[in-house]
Amino acid sequence: MARAGSKPRHAFFLPVKVLGRVFRGKFVAGPKRAFQDGQLNFHGNLALLAQPKTFAAWLRLLFRKDWVVYAKPPFGGPDYVLQYLGRYTHRVAISNHRLVSLADGQVTFRWRDSAHGNEQKLLTLSLDEFLRRFLLHVLPKGFVRIRNFGFLANRRRATLLPLCFHLIGSAPQTKQERSTANDAHDLRLCPQCGGPMMVIERLTAAQVQLRSPPAQVPAAA
Repeated sequence: MARAGSKPRHAFFLPVKVLGRVFRGKFVAGPKRAFQDGQLNFHGNLALLAQPKTFAAWLRLLFRKDWVVYAKPPFGGPDYVLQYLGRYTHRVAISNHRLVSLADGQVTFRWRDSAHGNEQKLLTLSLDEFLRRFLLHVLPKGFVRIRNFGFLANRRRATLLPLCFHLIGSAPQTKQERSTANDAHDLRLCPQCGGPMMVIERLTAAQVQLRSPPAQVPAAA
């Protein structure tokens, strides 16, 4: 604890450990209140949690470990989050507009120096070194950029997704139902779950071409 009148070393409202304990208490209070209000249903192997003593014992386990919180200024909104994630999931290691020249076996490109206020600079590398650095961003065989988890995992989606719809009292539309629908908005329904899709971004023909993978050139016989 800091002495009276002393200035804290860091400018934050709560220490991380204290914030973790507060978050743990607030988070656990949510399911506890939902259980008391009868909003939770337990099925299968979780049926025992429907008993108040068993559920209370399960909640107590959550207090035996320290919860880790990560304090950071919030994002500017959902659009900013999509842009942030999109830079990692739908772009290559270096975009075309950063490439300046290729001459005499040397590649020159733009980069930002984060140590000096994101100042934009030029860097020239040999072709071999440029390709070596580029290939460091290529995933090994068998790895994917985006992997669904939980009930959307590829191996379990066909079984668990219909179960989720059943538990919430609705069912996904079949392909035949979607194809016979006359509403023009049906074109915006997800072909997998039948839910409405939201337009995130509209691409011009030039942007689609830039983001598309290179065309496969058939090898000469």
